[in-house]
This record gives sequence, C-alpha cells and structure tokens, in this order.
Amino acid sequence: MAMTLRLSAAQSEALRRRAQAEGASMQDVARRAVEAYIRAHEPEVPLAVLIDQELDRYAGAVGRLGRWQD
Repeated sequence: MAMTLRLSAAQSEALRRRAQAEGASMQDVARRAVEAYIRAHEPEVPLAVLIDQELDRYAGAVGRLGRWQD
C-alpha cells in the first residue's frame, strides 16, 4: 500500500540535508526512519520466546559451537 507523507518545509529541508549527507534518497531515509520507529514501538518479546523461535534456524551452528574446542 502506498501513501503520501506531507512534511512541513522545515522537515522536508532537514530530510533533504540528511539524505544528501548519507548519499541516499529522501525516500530511503524516511523509510528507514519509519522502520526504526516501528521496531522501537513493537511489544518486547521475552528472550526465551526469541530463542525458541530462532533455535531451529541456527541449530547447525549451535551444534558446531557445542563441539568446538580451543
């Protein structure tokens, strides 16, 4: 879904300067800012739940680390 974002002149100019400093487009800078905002305001997931969700994904690496010796 697309949307139009209306900014004040000052916000638009600040976004333009930030994008220029980063060598990115204004759209990319705005998109990253929205993504960061969404991540920062998502409810926290308990660590145990995250581990359970990711364990299968990294099972091979975890197994190799368990066998690793210095």
